[in-house]
Amino acid sequence: MTIRVLVVDDDTLIRTGLRLILDMQPDLDVVGEAGDGAAAVTQVRVLHPDVVLMDVQMPRMDGLQATAEITGEAGAPRVIILTTFELDEYVFQALRSGASGFLLKRTPAEELVAAIRTVAGGEALLAPSVTRRLIEAFAAQPVPHHPDQALLGELTARELEIWRHIARGLSNAEIAEALFLSTLTVKTHVTNLLTKLRLRDRTQAVVLAYESGLVTPGALETPSGS
Repeated sequence: MTIRVLVVDDDTLIRTGLRLILDMQPDLDVVGEAGDGAAAVTQVRVLHPDVVLMDVQMPRMDGLQATAEITGEAGAPRVIILTTFELDEYVFQALRSGASGFLLKRTPAEELVAAIRTVAGGEALLAPSVTRRLIEAFAAQPVPHHPDQALLGELTARELEIWRHIARGLSNAEIAEALFLSTLTVKTHVTNLLTKLRLRDRTQAVVLAYESGLVTPGALETPSGS
């Protein structure tokens, strides 16, 4: 399957560089570029990409507002925020706006490509070296809303257990090993809990886990071998 990608950045050189990297991959197709958030929203509606690489600071409409508008529509693509700083304050708002993850602009090409494939498949939270620190810092920020407790009450004990592991950054394989389950069983539980919580992906599940109090800052555990 070919993954359709939209590249959004106000720097022409960065857009050109990203296109060159992605066009070398047989399963990635850069379907368009945009130089600001407003153009990105329009391009998404016209081109229907699977993944959007989104810069933050841009003229007319920044990447945060664009991400919120894009992810708020039906059939929305996954959005990966491209940021310059490891703990850029904009990332916190971006995650709440519906972004599926983030990457540093200095990320190696092979990691960028892998991240796009991962997010397109909805399989795992992006985990560059700063992810756990970022999530913990994000969780310490003021909570903008209270989760729907009725939705949380629909989860089974096993789904809650798996949700805690997701919030700590574990992959399906790592969760399966920790709970002595098959990877397929874990994947089924993950799909069920995302459906019950009305979430699009694992990143949103991590955010909600902190906002609901299921996991608290400082409680992160590093998976063995990471």
